[in-house]
Amino acid sequence: MENNFDEITRVLIVDEEEGKCCEEIIRQMNYEIFKASRGETVFQILRKTKISIVLLDLKMSGADGFEILRLIHEKYPAVLVIAVTEFATVETAIAAMKTGAYDFIPKPFEPDHLRSVLNRAVEKLSLERVLIVDDEEGIREGSARIISRMGCKVFKASRGEEALEILKKEKVSIVLLDLKMPGMDGMEVLNRIQRKDKSVLVIIITGFATVDTAVEAMRKGAYDFIPKPFEPDHLRIVVNRAREKLRLEQEAEWLARERKKNLADLDTEKSRIRTVVEFLPGGLFVTNTRGYVVLMNPAFLRRFDLDPNIKTGLPIENYVADEGFCRYVMEISQGKYKISDTIPAYEIALPNNKFLLARGRPVPGEEKECVGAAVSLTDITSMKMLDQLKSEFVAKVSHELRSPLSTIHEQLALVLSDIVKEGKDPHLLVRAKEKTRGLISLISDLLDLSRIESGMLRHAPKPVCIDDLLKSIADFMTTNASAKHQTLTLDIIGMQPFPPITADPISLESIFGNLIANAINYTPENGKIKVRAELVGEPESRRKIRVAVADNGFGIEGKYLDKIFDRFFRVKNEKTRYITGTGLGLPIVKSLTEAMGGTIAVESEPDRGTTFTVTLPLDN
Repeated sequence: MENNFDEITRVLIVDEEEGKCCEEIIRQMNYEIFKASRGETVFQILRKTKISIVLLDLKMSGADGFEILRLIHEKYPAVLVIAVTEFATVETAIAAMKTGAYDFIPKPFEPDHLRSVLNRAVEKLSLERVLIVDDEEGIREGSARIISRMGCKVFKASRGEEALEILKKEKVSIVLLDLKMPGMDGMEVLNRIQRKDKSVLVIIITGFATVDTAVEAMRKGAYDFIPKPFEPDHLRIVVNRAREKLRLEQEAEWLARERKKNLADLDTEKSRIRTVVEFLPGGLFVTNTRGYVVLMNPAFLRRFDLDPNIKTGLPIENYVADEGFCRYVMEISQGKYKISDTIPAYEIALPNNKFLLARGRPVPGEEKECVGAAVSLTDITSMKMLDQLKSEFVAKVSHELRSPLSTIHEQLALVLSDIVKEGKDPHLLVRAKEKTRGLISLISDLLDLSRIESGMLRHAPKPVCIDDLLKSIADFMTTNASAKHQTLTLDIIGMQPFPPITADPISLESIFGNLIANAINYTPENGKIKVRAELVGEPESRRKIRVAVADNGFGIEGKYLDKIFDRFFRVKNEKTRYITGTGLGLPIVKSLTEAMGGTIAVESEPDRGTTFTVTLPLDN
């Protein structure tokens, strides 16, 4: 059996792809590189050169990587094979290890990962070096043959002095030591080995074995004791046990190094995160479950004109005087919202007409429980000023337009009545009247939208029985539905009456009135409109009211569904071109719904109908 070890670490790369990066890393580690792209070339190199490590790609065209791995393991057991593949799975890795691979790396791999695996392999190679010290040549040579076949590099010495000279020059991990030799005896050699390097495992072999001898050798640091004559299997078992001990110690050292490296990386990562947080332009702070601030950045202090030297560890009330904001932070900190919930933002008005928008998220713990809140603050003063200017502009223009349009509309009505009396065709004037009515409706919607955005349209919230409100709206809209021979039904599911919802009743009427009016307008004659209301959620959690308005009308194509809440957007086709509207109804509905902390969703299919679903929290 060839001995595949010498003082140089040689790495054979078996891969049909050019691995420039891989080669460069190995070269930087001062290892000698050999390359092969086919199976037969692999074994030609192994026969001629003492290779230490093989990097073997398991997936190559025209070659079975697993068969190459099996043959290397069978013919060259001392060579460590590191399997690599681009199509890595758990099954592939397990199969490679069972076939004889020392380690497994999925492609593409990071340079540090490759270095780490190669370093471990080289450390393992350094453990496979055995020194046999015995003055009997038969024992020395026989033991060397057995241990060489186990894949170890073997050194031999016939005297104690010769053994110590070898230990000065070579890195040896296991010593098989005879106690009775001419010159320096085994006990003295054992003492000197222990003084020089306690990591070397010494296995005592002697033909004069007694209990006292064994006890004395073990007391002086011997790892194990084999009496002569011994069977080859006995020698293999003891040497393998020593190799396993060395391997476990090596793994423990490697894990300790990795832990130290990971702790250093963690400290570096913490430092990086803190630097990022410190230099964020927006304010940011983090609280614990009691609402105490545990982290804040300088921008947060600047937003509220706080002392730059103020410390963390105080309740949020000590930093911000806004009671509503403090309550908002406490609710998130104490787990009112789940990680997946859509959490409303909170607007803060500061002195000197400054405005901040706060957005908070719960901080998850190891078991996904809430351990606090992280809140970011954005200065929206310029946006508020722009909105105010826009609202003032819309209000002024709308006011200037609505009055003359109303006058024109009324005058057209008078002219039309006279024309009808005279028996003339009023078609053009009817169209003019419809257009003026559409413009007046557009201006009213613009004013409503402007007031909603500025907060002027909101009335004081009060308890509202949603089922009664829906019945009232449905009764009122039934006349419009009947004019088109449509049926409008209302289903209240579950307990009645529903628990009252605290909200602006005018806004609720606008939401559901708009949705039902749209369903009537976009459903042909003899169609059906169904309004369904129900409670959702468990009684002990935050319950919600869900209202669905469904029709079997024209429907909406899928490509338009993400646009229907945009201002002025209307779906126009052959079926809807004569339906008048402003394109502002749904944006108004969406704005009002979100202002109440609710959501609106739409499902639709052309020629099958549309369903709008509004969900509102009971404890809004």
